[in-house]
Amino acid sequence: MENNRSSWGSNLGFLLAAIGSAVGLGNIWGFPYKMGKSGGFTFLIVYLLLAIFVGMIIMVSELAVGRKTKLSPIDAYQKVSKKFAWIGWLATIAPFLIMSFYTVLGGYCLQYIALNMTKLSFGNDAVAMSGGEIFGAMLTTPLGCVVFTILFIVICMVIVQGGVSGGIEKFNKVGMPALFVMLLIIIVRSLTLPNASEGLKFMFVPGYAVKAGFIESSPNLITVLGTAGGQMFFSLSLAMGAILTYGSYLSKEENLVKNSVIIVASDTLIALMAGIAVIPAAVANGIANGTPVGQIKLSGPNLLFVTLQDVFSNMGKVGPLFGVIFYVLVLIAAISSAISLMETIAAHWIDKDLQKGETDTRQRNVLIVSLLILIEAVVVAADGLGSNFSPASLLGISAPPVFLDCFLDFMDCWSEGIAMPLGAMLMALMIGWEKGPGLVLDEVAHGDPSAGFKAFYRVCVRFVVPIVMAFVLAGQMMDFFGGSQVIWYIVAVALLVIFWVIAASGEKKTE
Repeated sequence: MENNRSSWGSNLGFLLAAIGSAVGLGNIWGFPYKMGKSGGFTFLIVYLLLAIFVGMIIMVSELAVGRKTKLSPIDAYQKVSKKFAWIGWLATIAPFLIMSFYTVLGGYCLQYIALNMTKLSFGNDAVAMSGGEIFGAMLTTPLGCVVFTILFIVICMVIVQGGVSGGIEKFNKVGMPALFVMLLIIIVRSLTLPNASEGLKFMFVPGYAVKAGFIESSPNLITVLGTAGGQMFFSLSLAMGAILTYGSYLSKEENLVKNSVIIVASDTLIALMAGIAVIPAAVANGIANGTPVGQIKLSGPNLLFVTLQDVFSNMGKVGPLFGVIFYVLVLIAAISSAISLMETIAAHWIDKDLQKGETDTRQRNVLIVSLLILIEAVVVAADGLGSNFSPASLLGISAPPVFLDCFLDFMDCWSEGIAMPLGAMLMALMIGWEKGPGLVLDEVAHGDPSAGFKAFYRVCVRFVVPIVMAFVLAGQMMDFFGGSQVIWYIVAVALLVIFWVIAASGEKKTE
């Protein structure tokens, strides 16, 4: 009864699917490199605080709104609020834009699996190039990138066409345990490399990143807040409609608070494990190659596709085996998140068909969504992270801001940079000040939450989340557009005040 919005096959199936949505490239790719550029331990502390005081609140809220309405994001917000009905469009546009580059990165993973399988079969000499040379050759061969992107989209499409329990749940029941086991294998190998301890110090020793020279100076706290906030949303699949959509398939018997704690804790654990797998290996490999510690680069997409490939190449005959394992686990993480985003986009049109009495339209709608995603993904795949062309080059801009560097950054800017933090801020204002926390707490009451959680939720959804989101939004806009920090803070605070006045005026609220 997939097309009639039946419940998940089991709560375990839901949890694994929700964890799978959260555990994606944001964990395996984004967390290590953003930690690398943001000072290591400082980033970690800010991220953990955000996960507890912001991520948990948004997770519970999205699950509650989804389960309460039993609708996709667009229709759910239209049903809940007159003033903020358009939040649903932000929560649908964001995953659509994210899929433009997420599918390309998934295609990169497929290429790297094939590369390491070739080395495994024919020896390292079969592809006698450095990680940088391999990545550069791949980016400047747009046809290959497009083909592998199409393959990744087809894999995701087939899974989502199988339905909620028949496709998404089944994949995650196998994929998530497999990912965890493979990640443990990579961690063991990473930590047994000489000088891996330097990478662990970078992650867990306060101030070590600056002291050892990994970064020149401690980053601005607001910059770290923006980076960590964007990472938290991307990693936990928040404010992109996925969690709300998955929540719409939940039964009333499930405990939303407990499930949210499990999802956030599991996702954070996987992110930390990914950091432990990637950063010590990158540092150890740099030291082994004679690179001074202060010159080892731990930021940017190159960390996953250049540095790590060099690590595996330098392991000798067993290196390609670990390469295959690593990029397969990254692929699983990419698929588990991509299918949740594809489901979020398709759910709106599936719901519309159901309202008209049309059933069995899932496969058609998912096919249409996949083709639309393919159109935008081809552009991102062909530009080769700016190697072949970019928004800036097409516009004739010689010194562009970050969001014009390549089409990946362009799509990331409008999704992770603006739509997601803005959508989260608006949702918190809607719940906290327009409708009242009772909108969520009444739905959460089916799981009998404690009085302590209710008080914690009220304070966070009314004050902590909106204020933090304003600063995250300012940090994101500053990163992508450049310019004065002060101006972006003023813009973000002005938006917060304007929408708070709109939310707080008029309507009776439920406490």
